[in-house]
Amino acid sequence: MRESWYLSGMARLDLNLLATLDVLLAEGSVAGAARRLQLSASAMSRALARLRKATGDPLLVRAGRGLVPTPRAAQLRDRVRRVVDDAEAVLRPAMRLDLGSLSRIFTLRCSEGFVESFGPRLIARVGADAPRVRLSFLAKPDKDSTPLRDGTVDLETGVIGLPMGPEIIAVGLFRDSFVGVVRKGHPLLSRRMTARAYAAGEHVLITRPGLQMGSIDAALERLGLARNVAATVGGFSPAIALARASDMIATVPGKHAASLCLGMHCFALPMPLPGFTVSLFWHPRLDADPAHRWMRSLVRSVCGSQS
Repeated sequence: MRESWYLSGMARLDLNLLATLDVLLAEGSVAGAARRLQLSASAMSRALARLRKATGDPLLVRAGRGLVPTPRAAQLRDRVRRVVDDAEAVLRPAMRLDLGSLSRIFTLRCSEGFVESFGPRLIARVGADAPRVRLSFLAKPDKDSTPLRDGTVDLETGVIGLPMGPEIIAVGLFRDSFVGVVRKGHPLLSRRMTARAYAAGEHVLITRPGLQMGSIDAALERLGLARNVAATVGGFSPAIALARASDMIATVPGKHAASLCLGMHCFALPMPLPGFTVSLFWHPRLDADPAHRWMRSLVRSVCGSQS
């Protein structure tokens, strides 16, 4: 009896409406959605009326000459997109990945230092395996995961933080820790490195949203010390450049920024400090994609070889 009720309920539910709703929310226009789905404007209007009845919400309301989504429609947009993507993946034939003929651009969003440290080997591996594949690296100014959700970014690297959405998939790439960086011949190197000597030196401080460097100052504070900050910059590259040309000390992630520190002296920080994991992030809609899976394994292999 319960099964027959369930089946009759499914029969009354037209799942095609989900695909229609997805296009309507993407286009924000009945006429635009009709053109995309190759339907008449009247047929699309009837579909919108059915959607309004099914959801109990207007979904799209007029504002001037256009339509804007209601709060309920805005809330549904990402969920509907995921459901439609999953349905298409279920019905799409499984295809064997041919790397030799794969033609695709993968966009990776990462913090400065990653491309310099890992990019050359990653590009070489891609070129050897799939010569028609290209990589596009984007700067990562924050931890906002919107680019992963809207599909403008295929993969992202970084340390897991609160702004990351709960649906984003993450896997560890390598463990890292902060190190001090100074020019060769720096006066600090002529004596034993202590927390007091480190704190008393002139520091270039890196301030960037999401960068977890507060643990350094917290560790010094527990010892009754504080860094002597001479300059503040917004990234690893300018911090290391200043340290290279002066007696200032830069503190950066050792493995992540290794290539930026070539020709300089790196030293372990002289106080207890926990390490952290640099991870790889992607959106679930790409999880089963064979080409994306190959690219993920390549990034993990290249980064893991430096762990």
